[in-house]
Amino acid sequence: MSAAIEHSPGLISRGIASPLKLADFKLIAFDMDSTLINIECVDEIADVVGKKAEVAAITEAAMRGEITDFKDSLRRRVALLRGVTIADMERVYVERLRLNPGAAELIRACKAVGMKVLLVSGGFTFFAHRVRDTLGIDFVRANILEVASGPNCGELTGGLVTQSWGDICDGAEKRRTLLEVASLLGIEPSQCIAMGDGANDLPMMGAAGLSVAYHAKPKVREQAMVSIESGGLDRLLELMN
Repeated sequence: MSAAIEHSPGLISRGIASPLKLADFKLIAFDMDSTLINIECVDEIADVVGKKAEVAAITEAAMRGEITDFKDSLRRRVALLRGVTIADMERVYVERLRLNPGAAELIRACKAVGMKVLLVSGGFTFFAHRVRDTLGIDFVRANILEVASGPNCGELTGGLVTQSWGDICDGAEKRRTLLEVASLLGIEPSQCIAMGDGANDLPMMGAAGLSVAYHAKPKVREQAMVSIESGGLDRLLELMN
């Protein structure tokens, strides 16, 4: 890969041969946890049942690429959430989840030039659908936490719901979703931007015309064409005409 260029403190690019125009892109795909939002939702849910340290350690290893089987790592983490209630998750959303700086501004700029927006997450629809509604996102793919019926109604079972495409949105599924939505829109992968922070974002970032790391793990920063290492998501616009 070509040498890195630091355009201004905390904004680095690699391998970009010509000036970028936002209007040349037609789709932007975002990871959710620690990219569009400030938390790892699974870690904060685990805090409710006193298991944050255990779950967060698995999350960190997975995001750094030290655990290569994301599906297995997520199943292990979700199993530890058994007994968490919908009310508990509501508190996580209200008290802890915030949009990262620049998220609304970047999406507004993308929409102003006619781009579509995709949220593709290894996290959960409980949060992803609310983020979608807040930001006006066009497409979402995320995992569904299974909720018990009967005597334990309203509590998480520790499992995930199988959807038409599968039960876990891992790195391969993120890539497949990006390509599926691009095909649906009749555009080329080269007309897509993909933004993420963890190792499971690398497959979709590798398929996109422009890959952007946001406050990312070292492995992701090294492979991305653009790395935002300080400031908000909208710093990407500093590279765009």
